[in-house]
Amino acid sequence: QVQLVESGGGLVQPGGSLRLSCAASGSIFSINRMGWYRQAPGKQRELVASITSGGSTNYADSVRGRFSISRDNAKNTMYLQMNSLKPEDTAVYYCNADIREYTPVLRTKNRWGQGTQVTVSS
Repeated sequence: QVQLVESGGGLVQPGGSLRLSCAASGSIFSINRMGWYRQAPGKQRELVASITSGGSTNYADSVRGRFSISRDNAKNTMYLQMNSLKPEDTAVYYCNADIREYTPVLRTKNRWGQGTQVTVSS
């Protein structure tokens, strides 16, 4: 069973920084697109940033210039460096990935992590 596990969330003051990690484990052949999503209370889940296996990135307008997404393909891990955090960045952050898995035949599945809380408050 393939799993995505996020870490690095927490409470930070406005203007502060956090780094989120998402580690994939299990019967993984390869990982294609990976992304970070977030969901604030009472709002829909939204895309924050995504990255392809080749390293091409995409950002939501609200975080461009403040957040940076990266990945280590050898470790099956993705990161989100969040700087200049604002109260409106408060949300549960989810990792998402398209993973080519041994099931035992090779299949591509879209997986979600369990989420990590980020709270920006003074």
